[in-house]
Amino acid sequence: MTPTIHLVDGSLYVCRAWFGQGPDVFDAAGEPAHAVHGFVRFLLELIERARPSHLAVAFDLSLGGSFRHALYPAYKANRPPAPPDLQRQFAACTALAHALGATVLADAGFEADDLIGSALAVARAAGHRGVIVSADKDFGQLIGADDEQWDPPRNQRWDAAGIRQRLGVHPHQVADYLALTGDPVDNIPGVAGVGAKTAAILLAHYGCLDAILARTDEVAFLRLRGAAAIAARLREQAAAARLSRALTGIATDAPVPDSIDAYGRRGIDANMHDLLDRYAFGALTRARVQALAERC
Repeated sequence: MTPTIHLVDGSLYVCRAWFGQGPDVFDAAGEPAHAVHGFVRFLLELIERARPSHLAVAFDLSLGGSFRHALYPAYKANRPPAPPDLQRQFAACTALAHALGATVLADAGFEADDLIGSALAVARAAGHRGVIVSADKDFGQLIGADDEQWDPPRNQRWDAAGIRQRLGVHPHQVADYLALTGDPVDNIPGVAGVGAKTAAILLAHYGCLDAILARTDEVAFLRLRGAAAIAARLREQAAAARLSRALTGIATDAPVPDSIDAYGRRGIDANMHDLLDRYAFGALTRARVQALAERC
């Protein structure tokens, strides 16, 4: 079997835990720890189910300072800053992911997506396939013939064919697709009036964004509702489309360890007991951690 690296979008699952329930558990200092508990339960379940030989967890540190903000200062400007409590629990989750034997990836200039994309490039060069653990559609652009995307809490898996079924485009077209449709979550403009179906039709016909923009005069003659208006928008908003493409593409040259050995899952760290005490974990979690420690 092809060796596999599991690459976890840590920020997604921390935020899910933080927003998904109220602060119903507290650490030894009396501070909320619900995101910490939710994230650790998630990561323990992943390790127990997948038993990964190579495991990395990526976190976002680039709050307003990534290369995308340099290209487009309004990038993610619609999002409020993370509250101090969430930032504190992020730091705790980072420490616990490391203590559970994962390689932690974080960089002030790159987002978690870029760190995962870059680690996957290292793994592929070493003959590994990737399983990207996330529900984020952006990762579709990274899925190769042998790769998968997996969202364990929702028990959903999909491969390259699944990307095609979900979005209507092939993995190598996902960044172009997002550049056309835009992404209101990240404040990426895209091309106004071009929705998901139109973007998929254009990419099926022309193959890539560059070809669409080079042949906009032809778009008016496609069998597509409002084709003339779409052609006009593409001409008028070509610069916005190209900017959006620079924002939607996942980097594969971020600073990550360049040897596959660096991603091998380690045993449980010696300081794990102190972390379990600090964040007031109960007997069940402690037993699961102990079982992992004995298995490693």
